[in-house]
Amino acid sequence: MNNENLIEEKKYNKWIVVLAIVIPIVVAVLSRVKLQDFGIEVEPLTFLPPIYAAINGLTAIVLIVAFIAIKNKNIVLHENLMTTAIWCSVVFLIMYVAYHMTSDSTKFGGEGTIKYVYYFILLTHILLSIVIIPFVLITYVRAITNNIERHKKIAKITFPLWLYVAVTGVIVYMMISPYYV
Repeated sequence: MNNENLIEEKKYNKWIVVLAIVIPIVVAVLSRVKLQDFGIEVEPLTFLPPIYAAINGLTAIVLIVAFIAIKNKNIVLHENLMTTAIWCSVVFLIMYVAYHMTSDSTKFGGEGTIKYVYYFILLTHILLSIVIIPFVLITYVRAITNNIERHKKIAKITFPLWLYVAVTGVIVYMMISPYYV
């Protein structure tokens, strides 16, 4: 491995740690803040859940196409698609927070076994959406610093986790959507 590439990669480590901690905290805190509690009159953004669910679906498709692109050695397409997947995730987070800052949380109304299935999928989706942040950032940094062998190693972990988060985001939406007010 090229020592210069490793030095370049290490420059990003502080940012990766900061973002991996700050992003989940900010999302968790802001998702519980209601603008109306501060006297800010806003209409609930109830139109957002199907949009950010679609963005999750788009992210899953982009990840799969990016995987196919790299298997076919189309590096430029792969790079562009992975950057697109990151931006899709950023847009998703912004919409998710905006929805929760203006709208009450929706309770899942299913009963019996489906309730446990829903909460299992939701819990794993939430936990892995937190875990995936440093993986995505490390994988991306290893690519842009041209540490390709190290990039490939972590990408083998990052890809299925990120794909799971994207797909389960859609599933969670589909399962809870009948209960939106």
